[in-house]
Amino acid sequence: MKKLIVPTVVVLLMLSGCNMEKSQIMNPFLSEYNTPFGVPPFDIIKNDHFVPAFEEGIRQQEAEINTIVSNQDAPTFENTIAAFDLSGEILRKAGGVFYKLRSAETSDEIDSIARVLVPITSAHQSNMMLNTELFNRVRAVYENQEAMDLSPEEARVLKKIYRRFEKGGANLDESGKSRIRKIDEQLSMLSMQFGNNILAETNSYQLLIDDETDLAGLPESVRSAASDAATKAGHSGSWLFTLHKPSWIPFLQYSENRQLREDIYTAMFMRSNHGNEYDNRNIIKEILALRIERAKLLGYESHSEYMLTDRMAKEPGNVYNLLERIWSPALDKAKVEAAMMQEMIDREDGDFELQTWDWWYYAEKIRKEKYDLNEEEVRTYFSLATVKEGLFNVVNNLYGLTFELREDLPAYHEEVVAYEVKEKDGSPLGILYMDFHPRPGKKSGAWSTSIRQAHLMDGQHISPVHLIVMNFTRPTGGKPALLSFDETLTFFHEFGHALHSMLSRCDYLTTSGTSVAWDFVELPSQIMENWAAHPDVLATYAKHYESGEMIPVELINKLEAASKFNQGFVTVEYVAASMLDMDFHALTDADGIDINNFEKSSMERIGLIEEIIPRYRSTYFQHIFSGGYSAGYYSYIWAEVLDKDAFNAFLETSLYDQKTATAFRENILEMGGSAEEMEMYMKFRGKEPTIEPLLKGRGLQ
Repeated sequence: MKKLIVPTVVVLLMLSGCNMEKSQIMNPFLSEYNTPFGVPPFDIIKNDHFVPAFEEGIRQQEAEINTIVSNQDAPTFENTIAAFDLSGEILRKAGGVFYKLRSAETSDEIDSIARVLVPITSAHQSNMMLNTELFNRVRAVYENQEAMDLSPEEARVLKKIYRRFEKGGANLDESGKSRIRKIDEQLSMLSMQFGNNILAETNSYQLLIDDETDLAGLPESVRSAASDAATKAGHSGSWLFTLHKPSWIPFLQYSENRQLREDIYTAMFMRSNHGNEYDNRNIIKEILALRIERAKLLGYESHSEYMLTDRMAKEPGNVYNLLERIWSPALDKAKVEAAMMQEMIDREDGDFELQTWDWWYYAEKIRKEKYDLNEEEVRTYFSLATVKEGLFNVVNNLYGLTFELREDLPAYHEEVVAYEVKEKDGSPLGILYMDFHPRPGKKSGAWSTSIRQAHLMDGQHISPVHLIVMNFTRPTGGKPALLSFDETLTFFHEFGHALHSMLSRCDYLTTSGTSVAWDFVELPSQIMENWAAHPDVLATYAKHYESGEMIPVELINKLEAASKFNQGFVTVEYVAASMLDMDFHALTDADGIDINNFEKSSMERIGLIEEIIPRYRSTYFQHIFSGGYSAGYYSYIWAEVLDKDAFNAFLETSLYDQKTATAFRENILEMGGSAEEMEMYMKFRGKEPTIEPLLKGRGLQ
């Protein structure tokens, strides 16, 4: 079916002619949802509902802000801070759907609508953050808080909102405010275009194989998936490989055709770096320049300084210090791994030097030779259904939660499933949506996101609605979806984010769920991976998709033995990307920067070996240029220091020790961002974390 493209001008003309009274009747965002649990009515939401909803949402929030600033009473927490926190309900409802679709189910029409919405929503946010009268009231509450009887959460909400205004430019003069508005609008558009370019490049590449001899080394499951993909694309009888991870990663791991491995890997790491309409280098230069300018306007030397002031790290030096402590042992181990691979190449009379596109292939061969571990055999014990059941059981054992499939709830795609999450006593907790497989309109990777945050409204607890999105290997050849062990870990990881959201007991949106410092947010997700990989837990959920037999102890032992294999590579590619992120955002001047040369110099400075590239090269580094991780990609490893130390609390007692699980739930998961992050961690653990469990867990010590 041909996709409808709605030009911006047409959308705006449609808006100008719409009748608001009729729109309010017809537009589901402008009234209460008549659905179970108040989930979005995805089945009746149409694309032409979004712009009118956003415009009405902006109008209503502006009215709410006017009510706050025109209040003749002295500013208080309730009439200023709480009122501001709760404002913008229609925007939250519309955004809770639109931005999820932009990531998981986009289209030309959605992209066209985004080009309308980005500038108007950016301008609205700037108008709020730069509203002098509103900020004066916020500041009055902040400066007089000692005289107010604020709860710890209220004090935290106040601090967060005050800092949000301060970092948004509320203290600037009118000239500075005007420039901040323009910068924020430009950054919003550039970030959107950056992501669009990567998606276009990802979807445009096809490695189409017609000669079966070029499939040498590929397991049957990989061939079958490629055959299905080719048939769906109109190339029946061929095999199609793409730049979606479930396609290119197994190709690199198993293909004996070195030239084709080079072709697909090069296509992956050269995305948006070809000098064509989807090239991101100039966009990066513009983003960096604007971020530097904004930071300096607000009194910071660099964007990294600006971003880190409200994170656990506090300053760039602390991030570099952590990364450098991990870098040296990781690089040493990676060099040993590279030597092992070169030895195998020489032993097989390869007559070539190990290159980046060879690493995955020889890592898999050495893994099989050294540990007798076959990734395809491992997959047979990790069907999607089995992993999901195991995950539910882990969460039930820890927190008593249960999950009931709700086929009656509307969803944005037929593949999306919904579960009602219940407490141990059967009381409802919230709704969790899950979206498992890649599609052309879905971004690569995996993520977890709130459709509706838990909070209080008019004294009533509003339950959360959450979504986790993955890109797992599809069912193929009559087999169910069989996950790699990495995909299994990803499932547990994203589910941890969902628990953080679902279990929130915060009263305010500003502190609810995952509203925590960026370098703390990965703790609840990463700690779940520890249960996924623990031998005692594997023995309870990993079972063969055909026979139903539990995973053999021998295979569990092999997984355990191999868990630290290739960790030099895994750690080095991650830390390299984190260093690149920090180096970009430590800049105080981006004038004349050449993106590729800067990346090359950054990697040479830290001594990255030629056989490895950063996990994300600059032109497709969505985390930092089209997501929320700028000067923050280090957060995963920062949080790993926490999660390894936190999991040790369970190992010191038992995997499902109820006292420890309750402490983690009450001091971390339920608290959201209602207290300082280290304060929350110390209440749970009783001491500050150390780096040693991380180094030991990765086999670097």
